[in-house]
Amino acid sequence: MDLDALSRELNDLEQSEGFSGVVRLEVRGAAVFEASYGLASRTWGVPCRPDIRFDTASITKLFTAVATLQQVEAGAFTLETGVIDYLGLTATGLSRAITPYHLLTHTSGIGDDADEEAGERYEDLWIDRPNYSVTETQHHLAQFVAKPANFAPGAGCRYCNAGYLLLGLMIERSSGGSYRDYVRSRVFEPAGMSRSGFFHMDIVEPDLAEGVDPIEDADENVIGWHRNIYSYPPVGSPDGGAHVTAEDLVRFHSALREGRLIGAESTAAMLTPKEPYKPRGSSTHYTGYGFEFEADADGEVRCYWKEGINAGVSGELGHYPAADLTYAVLSNTEMGAWKPLKVIDRLMTAG
Repeated sequence: MDLDALSRELNDLEQSEGFSGVVRLEVRGAAVFEASYGLASRTWGVPCRPDIRFDTASITKLFTAVATLQQVEAGAFTLETGVIDYLGLTATGLSRAITPYHLLTHTSGIGDDADEEAGERYEDLWIDRPNYSVTETQHHLAQFVAKPANFAPGAGCRYCNAGYLLLGLMIERSSGGSYRDYVRSRVFEPAGMSRSGFFHMDIVEPDLAEGVDPIEDADENVIGWHRNIYSYPPVGSPDGGAHVTAEDLVRFHSALREGRLIGAESTAAMLTPKEPYKPRGSSTHYTGYGFEFEADADGEVRCYWKEGINAGVSGELGHYPAADLTYAVLSNTEMGAWKPLKVIDRLMTAG
């Protein structure tokens, strides 16, 4: 990859598009590029720095996937365990045939709390329900347990946040503690993610990026900024919301590949495509255990990634196996990460 070209194009995006965030690239485990852009706080005019922590939105699902596989390895349950019976969920129409495998690969068919593929927006969940009241994993159940299924378990593939909430509940039941405490001690600590955590919006925590999105007039001119504090619960959950630095996110990937989080068989499974998936407006690729994959008909993987998006949040962790290049892009706006990611992919394609 032409790193000089990458630097020029990212600087251009900062100037022309107002990109704010951090970009980090590593090749064969060594950092080759890291830079920060724009503002971590538009309220106070604080510039982004590489050590700023960003909300990761759905990238958090990778941590949940690892925690799930750890519990499978521990014998707490299997990938074919009946989720509903394991959790003892009686007041629900969710199919008893749903397994952790279905939840990990987005093949459960359950109705999501906010169906992104149907154009539903997550922040709309909090129009009639105070977001500050949802602080524990079980509090999320009311948002989806009564929704009709999209298809029978295993009969399709449709992205589903709620599936990872159920996985979080399984982790809590098997470990006897909270999901967040489990991830801190069993994922962040062994991965060396010393700057990462689950931070409450209403508690002062240093070096956190302020999530914002532009307010535009009728001519699409930016006339102000609104914060995302009413757009989702005040603390992260198994489907999204952990805060990390770009360096810590790449450290997670290194720890995963090196077998420091799960065993060799589980690691290989997590880095292998599983189910064909064609999200709205995209070409066919594959889901796996948290990651998504671009692969050919023979299963040769060009790249794999996990993205996250929410109001005031966007980012992605990904890897190109042929070049052994890992990247992390984190931004504190909903649309901020996508153009930098396209630049990275284009430069990777160019060689």
